[in-house]
Amino acid sequence: MTATIRRLMLITDVRRTRLALAALLGVLTILFGVGLMATAGFLISRAAEHPAVLSLSAAIVGVRFFGLARPLARYLERLASHDVALRSLGRARAQVYEAVEPLAPVQLEDTRRGDLLSRFVGDVDSLQNLYLRGLEPPLVALIAGAASVALAAIFLPAAGVVLAAGLFLGGIVVPLAAASVSRRTSVRYAEARGALTSELVETLAGSAELAAFGLERDRLRTMRRADSTLVRISRRAAFADGLGDALRLLVTGVTVVVVLAVSVQAHAEGRLDRVLIALLGLLALAAFEAVQPLSEAVRELQATLAAGRRILDLTDRVPRIVDPVEPLAAPQSPVTIELEDVRARYGPGERPALDGFSLRLDPGRRVVLLGPSGAGKTTVVKLLLRFLDPERGRVTFDGQDLRCYRQEDVRSMIAVAGQDAHLFSASIRDNLKLARPEANDEELARALGAARILSWVQSLPDGLDTLVGEEGRELSGGQRQRIVLARALLTDAPVLVLDEPTAHLDPPTAKKLVADVFSAARGRTILLITHRPEGVDLADEVVVLRERA
Repeated sequence: MTATIRRLMLITDVRRTRLALAALLGVLTILFGVGLMATAGFLISRAAEHPAVLSLSAAIVGVRFFGLARPLARYLERLASHDVALRSLGRARAQVYEAVEPLAPVQLEDTRRGDLLSRFVGDVDSLQNLYLRGLEPPLVALIAGAASVALAAIFLPAAGVVLAAGLFLGGIVVPLAAASVSRRTSVRYAEARGALTSELVETLAGSAELAAFGLERDRLRTMRRADSTLVRISRRAAFADGLGDALRLLVTGVTVVVVLAVSVQAHAEGRLDRVLIALLGLLALAAFEAVQPLSEAVRELQATLAAGRRILDLTDRVPRIVDPVEPLAAPQSPVTIELEDVRARYGPGERPALDGFSLRLDPGRRVVLLGPSGAGKTTVVKLLLRFLDPERGRVTFDGQDLRCYRQEDVRSMIAVAGQDAHLFSASIRDNLKLARPEANDEELARALGAARILSWVQSLPDGLDTLVGEEGRELSGGQRQRIVLARALLTDAPVLVLDEPTAHLDPPTAKKLVADVFSAARGRTILLITHRPEGVDLADEVVVLRERA
């Protein structure tokens, strides 16, 4: 557990001075509360003896001071602790993304999208509790509790011993007992939340298909089962919290009663002034504020560590694709690209997606790669972009292995219009400008024209500012594909890879589209990947990739 905490602290990366300030303010808040209760007890008891008013001045000033200082300290503690939590959360999000981004897309294909979303959102958000509800409360309880015991022992050593025993039971034994009731709850909660999120994401994404095939009720039953599992685990956690609170209140009451008992006994023996009995009783009662959050802290720490382990499971994965220690200078266009007798597979022991495949793309050449689904056409694209490295053979730019260049330099040379390319939930303009942020409206219109979608965009009430919806769902399949194509044409990359650009189009439109794209990309190297005949007559070379038996 300690190793996990240490690693999560490196991910959140908060300055120790900020942590110390938050803890110090937490200690002061509790000690001011203890001081307020103890001073008030003394003042009430002493005032009952009807002394001269001036003899109560110090106690009155003490009550006023602690009464004003405690809420101020609590406010500052909330500011400091939430500042720590939010800073740690911001750094954690950035560091987790930086660690996971090199894994995409190949090394994340075994993770459900909903579960990945749950890890990025729910599990990462849980890390804000690492300090706020996990590590800070025990530290504050230890310091404030020790100070309260020392203060009680100054007036009556026996009361200090009783208070120490009560704080030990309430701050250590009770939280551990409550934690034992829900020992596996924290781990199961994180897993159940991820499972439910996965079900929700997949159900929403496939809602149309589920309705079309009449399977929505079956899917809803699956979601209800996942939800019931999460609710059952949450109830067990709530039971553990309730049990911890009940036991703590019991220990608090017993401790206060015993402190009062030993104080009364000490007064009877002449060892304690009677006005200090109330002081010690209220001091003991206030001291338990230090251990009050510990039951929740233990559970929150377990939950945070469970979420953290799910994050570490991602961040511990070693990227297969890495930049060389001393990369070559970025290749200068135009370049000759070759796949030389490559074999590629997506995971150890899996069937090769390509085996013994060779391809040459000379500058300015237009090559069509034909093949049925499953033949490895998409794998060719991933090799070119260096999302995947060949197991055997190599991919080269002007004779230099791609692994000798930085990934960023390789990908800047190639623009891809893929059938699975992503459209963000933004405007048409914003999605196009991903390719070239400085592009003006005239350049955007030219790219849209080459993709044979300009007239449709201009007919829209908002034109380029029309929102495309989540993943482009406000568009038809053909419209979406052509906007993706226009985005690829807008880049300055010397190599253009078109992966099934005519999907969702009728043959006449598809033929005109390919002709327009080839014309607009004149001078660039073009690799058209398709299983349809459009563009074959315009190609300089046709390569057939056959599905292996």
